[in-house]
Amino acid sequence: MNTLDQVLETALQLSYEQQEMLIKILQNRHYESRRAEMAVGAQQSLADFRAGRFPSQSAENVITELRQWLNMTEA
Repeated sequence: MNTLDQVLETALQLSYEQQEMLIKILQNRHYESRRAEMAVGAQQSLADFRAGRFPSQSAENVITELRQWLNMTEA
């Protein structure tokens, strides 16, 4: 298995254009991986919702809780 330093050293041996292509490829693959991860989470959330694991709440209560949570994370 290559270490990060070995991979970086190899990447730096590429031409400038190839380095740019590599960066774009890595970004696209990273984004796609993140999208797939989010899709799994969304599917699980929908399954939980359909199974009745989320209590019903008014939009007003959800917004209030969200604001409280945001205020706690800012402190």
